[in-house]
Amino acid sequence: MDALQSAIAQYIFCANEVVQFKMVRNVEDLASEDGYFNPDMSHQIFGEKEQIFGFKKLRINLFYAASTLHIYVNIKYEKKLNPKYAEGVEPDNIMEKLKDVLPLKFSENIDEFSSQLETQASFHPHGELINTYSRQGMETSLKRTFQVYKADVTCPGFKDYHQRMESFILWFIDAASYIDADDDKWDFYTVFEKVVESGITTFNFVGYSTCYRFYAYPDRCRPRISQVLVLPVYQKQGHCTALLSTIYQQYTNNSSVVDITAEDPSDNFQRVRDFVDAKNLAQLKAFCPANLKESYSKEMEKSAKENHKINKRQARRIYEILRLSHTNEHDDDEFTKYRLSVKERINRPFKNESMRKKSRLLHDQLVPQAEERRLILQKEFEKCLEEYRKVVSRLQAC
Repeated sequence: MDALQSAIAQYIFCANEVVQFKMVRNVEDLASEDGYFNPDMSHQIFGEKEQIFGFKKLRINLFYAASTLHIYVNIKYEKKLNPKYAEGVEPDNIMEKLKDVLPLKFSENIDEFSSQLETQASFHPHGELINTYSRQGMETSLKRTFQVYKADVTCPGFKDYHQRMESFILWFIDAASYIDADDDKWDFYTVFEKVVESGITTFNFVGYSTCYRFYAYPDRCRPRISQVLVLPVYQKQGHCTALLSTIYQQYTNNSSVVDITAEDPSDNFQRVRDFVDAKNLAQLKAFCPANLKESYSKEMEKSAKENHKINKRQARRIYEILRLSHTNEHDDDEFTKYRLSVKERINRPFKNESMRKKSRLLHDQLVPQAEERRLILQKEFEKCLEEYRKVVSRLQAC
């Protein structure tokens, strides 16, 4: 039995390791072993264990045309397991699982994909150009140019392009789901690297974000940032910060916008959001160092909303981050005041009388014994402090 299990183990692979993506600029890129990257997760495609069964020396290559995002799927393996050696269990149907998450139109033929690559020179991003910025090249002294475009479902051809963009999210965003792109309340923001070589201009896809304009009485809206994706090959270069700042610029001066929110932000995105918001609020008089030493105020809340459309909850969070940046953690008295201020905010739900009165059961759940509550508060404070320090560190490095 051990020998059989050992033999079968050769046919079980971690999907995160055998699935590889590659952004392809030209036919020559197909032959190169450089530029591959793995997904962050695969449980939304291959199940909770993120395993693929039934193949030996498996490799799944998902090639994307760098501009048009046309897709070529190439599955390689040395051997496929015969079910009779696995108690009748069939190997996973990899292609069927991929079809569930890829657009209807993708290629399994390299010649067809090669022909599609030739159309990249004629590709231009959909929608309106709303921002251009640059980044220093990682391997050269030359600056690289990036552009942000705003599009909606009325842009010709954008619906199909969005489907190809969206095919990344289940591999890189946990608990992601596809949206109804036909809803005209969606705003789409795409980022491209503009490359000019031998007089030919191409636009290589970097990432994108979706925002939904929720209705706010009587005739206003509350944009909610839903999905944000920057491809791994472009991460840690400040593109998410640039994208988020650009989105803010679109809504900040719009009188019909109440405030801007984010849908279940990941820790990484929340950190970028905190950084951008902290930089913005630090410029306001209400958030000057002298005021930060005092308690959070209605003036701060009002100023954050009026100037940057930052909602109440996020404004309070940024106040705590900025106050930490001006707090001497080695001064016991100063840091104690800061700690008590944050804990007071964390403890507020426990003190809510109306919440207590809903039911005795709810009371028992929300109002633990004094010692238990103290431990909970300390744990939550330490969690906040850890995240806040990361943002403060980046602010200080600017």
